[in-house]
Amino acid sequence: MFAQLIGTLSGWLYSYILIFLLIGGGLYFTFKTRCVQLKYFGECIRVVGEKPPISGSVSSFHALMVSTASRVGTGNIIGVSTAVCLGGYGAVFWMWVIALVGGASAFIESTLAQIYKRRDENGHFYGGPAYYIETCIKNRVLAVIFAVSLILTYGAGFNMLASYNLQSTFSAYGFYHATITPVIIGAITAAIVFYCLAGGGRRVINVTSVLVPFMGLLYVAVAFYVVVTHIGLLPGVLGKIFADAFDFPAIFGGLSGSCLVYGIKRGLYSNEAGVGSAPNAAAAADVSHPVKQGLVQMLSVFIDTLVLCTCTAMMLLCSGTAPSAELAGAPYVQAALKGALGDIGPVIITVAMALFAFTTLLGNLYYCDNLLIYLNGKKRPDKDFMLGFRIVAALLIFVGAIISMGLAWDVADVLMGIMALINVPVIMVIGGRAIAALGDYAKQRQAGQNPVFKAASIGLTDTECWK
Repeated sequence: MFAQLIGTLSGWLYSYILIFLLIGGGLYFTFKTRCVQLKYFGECIRVVGEKPPISGSVSSFHALMVSTASRVGTGNIIGVSTAVCLGGYGAVFWMWVIALVGGASAFIESTLAQIYKRRDENGHFYGGPAYYIETCIKNRVLAVIFAVSLILTYGAGFNMLASYNLQSTFSAYGFYHATITPVIIGAITAAIVFYCLAGGGRRVINVTSVLVPFMGLLYVAVAFYVVVTHIGLLPGVLGKIFADAFDFPAIFGGLSGSCLVYGIKRGLYSNEAGVGSAPNAAAAADVSHPVKQGLVQMLSVFIDTLVLCTCTAMMLLCSGTAPSAELAGAPYVQAALKGALGDIGPVIITVAMALFAFTTLLGNLYYCDNLLIYLNGKKRPDKDFMLGFRIVAALLIFVGAIISMGLAWDVADVLMGIMALINVPVIMVIGGRAIAALGDYAKQRQAGQNPVFKAASIGLTDTECWK
């Protein structure tokens, strides 16, 4: 009954509210920023490599890796498989759409997080939606609700799902036992993550900054090889993606199970644009102008969906193995790769999934640490509390490995939807501050300067770090 209730709520939320909120918000910011996601794409590449003003501070690149660690995860593989198996080929197109329009939302929320970031006693920066909600909207209660929803989403929903997706990839092997193997994989994953988290947030940054680039490049290389060796199938695949995407009678005849809804669900789960998660990492960066980190986080959306999700979709659909509802999730991935690469295919996916899941789990819990500080009066909770929280987080990772696929996806979708319901309207109300900061940045760049931000230059007096 609980699984049915959550599934119904998820279908209703994405079919009737979030479709309009996410696409509408993205289009609004695209218009207000004059298409920042395309106009400033080259600038994104330039600023990501800048060093922080103070040696040892969190750089734009490190903050990008933390947010990408959370964005780039099991959803890039299993999520895409689920979308095309249950929603059809057209789901790929709607994932592209949500990434393109969502890039503008990602820019706004991360720029706002930079504008309203705080500095701790060690000189490190922190912040995120809870801080700009409290400062700009003057609503502590709403900020607390957002903080709690993020902790539940990332500490529970997303981490349980990542754990489930990881163990499900082992179903392709002869030793897999439906009752025993998930327990073993869940226990091992939980133990490794707990060990890493014992080192605190700085270790999370160091680990993810090494693993994410390696993981991404390896995965793209494998996907490229599969597509090239099956290049004759590519025109047909692309044609079917566009044909299904615009089959509106089929879409609106069964909206909740359509390619439109599955594309938006899995696209949002994958890139998180507008959800309010990445701003928590963006606020940690030490940059000379908030817009720089807004641009960097926008790049993360493109890396996630336009590169990695597209690689997965093309790799699966060009493999020669047709998607079906019966194969949804890991089974389709394993079947497609085995058909394209032979016995080595499932092994490659298992290794990729292990890396994707690990970085996702770490990135998600880094976000939770930041929000626990907010809930504790903007002070870091004591060591005993954090130990208890990490034990609970590890236990949830274990539980996630042994629950059903449908429940794992629906819980994550509903919790993520609650975050978007709070964050998107908020940034639409206060997003003019980020747009003004973009104007200030553009003016300095046109003058040949390295942009340096002063809050007073755009009429702001309520910031802490940009006096």
